[in-house]
Amino acid sequence: MFLEVENIQSGYGLISVLHGVSLIVVRGEIVGMIGANGAGKTTLVKCISRILHVRKGRIIFEGREIQRSSPEKVVKMGIITAPEGRHIFGPLTAYENLILGCYSNYNQVGTKGRERLLKRVFDLFPILQERRKQEGRSLSGGEQQMLAIGRALMAEPKLLMVDEPSLGLAPLVFASLCDTFRNLNKQGVTILLVEQNARAALSLADRIYVLENGRVAASGASQDFTLSRLKELYIA
Repeated sequence: MFLEVENIQSGYGLISVLHGVSLIVVRGEIVGMIGANGAGKTTLVKCISRILHVRKGRIIFEGREIQRSSPEKVVKMGIITAPEGRHIFGPLTAYENLILGCYSNYNQVGTKGRERLLKRVFDLFPILQERRKQEGRSLSGGEQQMLAIGRALMAEPKLLMVDEPSLGLAPLVFASLCDTFRNLNKQGVTILLVEQNARAALSLADRIYVLENGRVAASGASQDFTLSRLKELYIA
């Protein structure tokens, strides 16, 4: 199994958020994780990326338990997140933001490797090449989302976790991003897509997990779900 999350429990201080969440991601898939605001989606992403402590349960990536690994080690394993809210470094240029994405393997890839990674990002998002000298904070919301995804790609992810990419974006801009996710998946990137936008997740993902109040309320192949069923689960 590529990624396996077993009975994860976690939270913040005295507040419990996840109450025994389990899921699997098979190499080469796009897996959608959907749920209302506060369902625990971002908390689970933080647990997998090891930013947040796992109180109970196991996270297994490529056969190795990682629930006690450092965030730095997890990044080097190839688990990379494009976080909710983008977290662009505003005073830095688009180019500098992208270069920071390969911080963990900066010396290993070398100058030619960094140029190759930048070319990949610019091929996916040509506007970023045009904006490469602009400060990150001066970019539009859509451009900043592209920059956050491009920065994640600079780390050469095996598993790309994208948290709420549709947030604050116009429908046409997000539709273009969805095409990018499909292209990345065809290139071999496994994607865990975290979204409140159930319609988008259903159109993109091979399989779906529905989180409700820190638990998996439903899961299965995307074609087995309908928007009406998701409304019954208080998601859509």
